[in-house]
Amino acid sequence: MKVLRLIGNIIWFIFCGIATALVFCFFGLILCITVIGIPLAITLFKLLPLVCFPFGKKAEVNWASHPIVNTIWAIFFGWELFLYYIFVAVGLCIIIIGIPFAIQMFKFSIVALLPFGCKVTELK
Repeated sequence: MKVLRLIGNIIWFIFCGIATALVFCFFGLILCITVIGIPLAITLFKLLPLVCFPFGKKAEVNWASHPIVNTIWAIFFGWELFLYYIFVAVGLCIIIIGIPFAIQMFKFSIVALLPFGCKVTELK
């Protein structure tokens, strides 16, 4: 199972991980422009290992831990990222070989919508 995760992570990083990480970095750098946005950007940068190598990891979103920040994020930034990942995931579902990658994109769509309080854990 670990070999399949490793292969999946390598293929993911080459074809999807780099682009996904660039999207998170882009939004993180935009948030770093203001002092108020820096804590928000730090949260996005903490999620970079998940978006670069998602196979074998589980993301648990806890909206209630930061409801005000998650609501502000969802209104101003999160919905754009959410739609991006949904559209990419639907596109990947067109071909059978893209379905495992689409599942990861659906996982990222929820994390992108409500990233604060998100806990990333390794699967056993």
